[in-house]
Amino acid sequence: MDWDIEESVSEVRKAAVALEPQIREAANEIEQGRRLPPMIADAMKRAGVFGMAMPQAWGGAELDPLEQLRVIETLARFDGSVGWCAMIGVDGGYYSAYLDQKVARELFRDVQAASASSILFPGKAQRVDGGYNVTGRWPFVSGCQHSNCLAFTCRVVDDNGTPSTRTNGAPEMRLIYVPSKSAQVLDTWFSTGLRDSGSHDVELKDAFVPEAHTVSFPDFQSHRSGSLYAYPFLFLYLFPGVALGVARAAIDAFIEIANQREITIAALGGQRVLLRTASSAQAATSRAEGLVRSARSHVFEVMAEIWTNLKRAENLSQKLRASYAVAVTNAHRSCTEAIDLLYKINGGSSVYARGPLDRCFRDMHTINQHHLASLAFDEKAGQVLLGLEPVDQFF
Repeated sequence: MDWDIEESVSEVRKAAVALEPQIREAANEIEQGRRLPPMIADAMKRAGVFGMAMPQAWGGAELDPLEQLRVIETLARFDGSVGWCAMIGVDGGYYSAYLDQKVARELFRDVQAASASSILFPGKAQRVDGGYNVTGRWPFVSGCQHSNCLAFTCRVVDDNGTPSTRTNGAPEMRLIYVPSKSAQVLDTWFSTGLRDSGSHDVELKDAFVPEAHTVSFPDFQSHRSGSLYAYPFLFLYLFPGVALGVARAAIDAFIEIANQREITIAALGGQRVLLRTASSAQAATSRAEGLVRSARSHVFEVMAEIWTNLKRAENLSQKLRASYAVAVTNAHRSCTEAIDLLYKINGGSSVYARGPLDRCFRDMHTINQHHLASLAFDEKAGQVLLGLEPVDQFF
């Protein structure tokens, strides 16, 4: 089924579609390894997935955000963690825009390589001559084992470990960039879903980071021209692509199951019929389709408006950013509801780990725990819609 009508399909998306057989064949290995197998990560790299947001001047694809969403959604339909790692791995194209471009080109020499990051602020950056000594342990660093560069947020401290503050009294924070080889990956990712995303903790101990490899957070600015880099937090807006892909995979799986699985109708004397003949299955399929398609339309509608504004060199208003926050949280609620409904209608068969609905169920509920799918994110949008100044500008 075509999800939308487009004038063209990028070469990256064509290459991503071609990865389906390889990804599905590796499904068990992906799940058991708790990371993407190197062959899958390498195949995604060759397909140009991780370079989607890299500038064309560097040899990247510099795809618009709607096409990036479609690529992520496509890969998540094949495997939730593959889509998740695509969404995270593309961030280097955005992060590299915040640095002096000569410095950035040195750090991001391979424009097709994945990056990984964490913006949870457990790190401390102590000022020293020429830069910072950084110590910290960052959780949820998805794709850290196949990434070339890592980006972490830190609080700046003085020689005594006392947090530094800005002139407005807010804590001073930096976004720091380090080569992956300088950090230690800790084997911590034992999760309900997205098991193959490799979202381990990553640790730095007294690591020197040059001043030029850091930027002030969250007020960093782009050093690069082009609409794709005009809004510094655009990388966060790719988040719903994964949920939309996983939910579509669940609908696909349920339709296949319903056309093959027989159920017993006790009221008909134990007669065996296909699940698809049950009115409950029919209603659930319709409801799930409506939930996912409407959520997807909402996301792409607002993203199209955002992209139009950026191409016109217009700032994204609070109201427009709030509208996208609403689309994001709605998408995750709707996709979760759709998957839960299909999982329930399929009965006890859904609980077996060998079944596709179990995988979709676990992946979706893990995705749904992210801050961008939370009530707290809804609050930020609600504050704007109610005419209040949002407490947190980071949305």
